[in-house]
Amino acid sequence: MRPGKRLFDIVLALILLVPGLPAMAIIAVIILLRDGRPVLFVSERMRAPGQAFRLYKFRTMSLSDDLSIIRPLGGDQVHRVTPIGRVLRRTRLDELPQLFNVLKGDISFVGPRPPLRKYVEAYPEIYARVLATPPGITGLATVLYHAHEEWILGQETSAEATEAAYRRRCVPWKAHLDILYQQKQSLGLDLYLIVLTSAKILPLPGKRAARLRGHK
Repeated sequence: MRPGKRLFDIVLALILLVPGLPAMAIIAVIILLRDGRPVLFVSERMRAPGQAFRLYKFRTMSLSDDLSIIRPLGGDQVHRVTPIGRVLRRTRLDELPQLFNVLKGDISFVGPRPPLRKYVEAYPEIYARVLATPPGITGLATVLYHAHEEWILGQETSAEATEAAYRRRCVPWKAHLDILYQQKQSLGLDLYLIVLTSAKILPLPGKRAARLRGHK
């Protein structure tokens, strides 16, 4: 990771932790009271081929019979998303604990979303290129493709169909956008993607914010 980008990540993470820590404490208590333990969902992700780390999120789903199986959220699993989980996912507050991943250097604020090991091993050539850029909380593929990915996977009614749709339709398009970001990467682009992400979440005033929230 470039020193300038790393410094930007550390400064922004520390700034966001000022309001973020109280918010995380409140969210943790709500999850604990409504849904019980565990409060956090911790999963292995890849920062580079052969380099794994533990990604932190607030738990948004009811517990599965087999916690070792992690896969994209398809129509077959929507019923497992808890009421508080729906709110957290819609506002992306479930990703607040990833500020600690940023501080640890596991991820950046902007970059490709960190993939599961099974996809990196299944598509080594694709992810060797994608993960040449440090993964991030948000990115070009997140801003432009996330809603479409949810729609695609939401149509599927079985784990097998969801997995097949993700591999066939989502992996190639997300990789294309991640590589495009890699080619155009700059501090200005990073700031713009952060603004686009924030505008989709926060009720910002003005016509410009409305256009950003509607950006696909």
